[in-house]
Amino acid sequence: MIENGFSYVAVLVCLAAAMTALQQFTHQRKILTFVPAIVLVYVVAAVMNTAGLFANNAEISGAYSSVRGALLPAMLVLMLLKCDVRSIIKLGPRMLLAFSCAVVSIFVAFVVVYVALQGFFIDGTWRAFGALAGSWTGGSANMVALQDILQVPENLFGYILMMDTINYAVWVMFMFWLIPFAPKFNKWTKAPDVLGDSAAKLELEEEKEKPITFHNILYLLAIGLSVSAVCLWLGRILPAVGDVINGMTWTIMIASFIGLILAVTPVSRISGSMEISNVMLYIIIALIASRSDFSSLTQAPIYLVAGFLILLIHLIVMVLLGKLFRYDLFTLGVASLANIGGMASAPMLAASYHKSLIPIGILMALMGSFLGTYFGLLIGQLLSMI
Repeated sequence: MIENGFSYVAVLVCLAAAMTALQQFTHQRKILTFVPAIVLVYVVAAVMNTAGLFANNAEISGAYSSVRGALLPAMLVLMLLKCDVRSIIKLGPRMLLAFSCAVVSIFVAFVVVYVALQGFFIDGTWRAFGALAGSWTGGSANMVALQDILQVPENLFGYILMMDTINYAVWVMFMFWLIPFAPKFNKWTKAPDVLGDSAAKLELEEEKEKPITFHNILYLLAIGLSVSAVCLWLGRILPAVGDVINGMTWTIMIASFIGLILAVTPVSRISGSMEISNVMLYIIIALIASRSDFSSLTQAPIYLVAGFLILLIHLIVMVLLGKLFRYDLFTLGVASLANIGGMASAPMLAASYHKSLIPIGILMALMGSFLGTYFGLLIGQLLSMI
């Protein structure tokens, strides 16, 4: 069992490197080409934690919080350096509609599953589902706020925490796993090219970039980590606004804003920002997965089944709406994770498609953070009358 914080982080970094090497090995031999390395990182890290490899002590928790908290803003800043905001603005109406489709699908899924399985739930489950709906539209902060508002019993709150961890973990893996199938899905829905001229321009610029040098790596690390430190400090001193905007929300918002500003300065021409940010991305994914515990699958199975049914109905509705409105897989996936995953997941999924699309994930996640509490209240109120 690993009890030391440094050893914990070192093992996860080695895991990310090993899974990347495994993917290169299998791709060269044309086997398992449909399994992205990032999915392998998530699965293996979660299995390692479930097997009890990582101790549940203060040092491990501190390492997790400090490393993840520091890398997330830095990663966003570096990923945003190549962002063409002008092209993103043109995609606004379609993205807003996609986000609305995701909200509607989650609404339908919660109602259908609650009605279908109501006889298997214990009393007061409507309160728990209201809190979970808030989390799966905004984030954990919404769920905690709704626990007090809806007076969710402690035992029920434990069940939805389990759903929010296990069902969410599987859903994140599924969203990343789908990435290689995007061309086929987009052809089926007859979706337009969401990257458009922006992606073509960025790829052309990437070809003209100078080779990555020692100086570039050092400059980018200094920029990313220093901006992250400032943003974390500001997040701690800025006041919370209601139940949604807390310290981490401020940190992510400020880091994203700084990244967009730096994107129109000479800093954006420094080579290597995407490579370094991808390293940070894999480490963050490994950290998140290392907190997932699949052993709780044996507890309260009906709630886990309900969670997977909610996600299945959400998936079906999103696919149908995607076909109806000719949406691409990226748009549907980011809209989904902006609701179910929130700020930590949606930008990373967007980055996995193309770095120019990161702001879409951030803005959608922010929309969910603002709407989550109210949406959870609406779901709770409706389910209480059924």
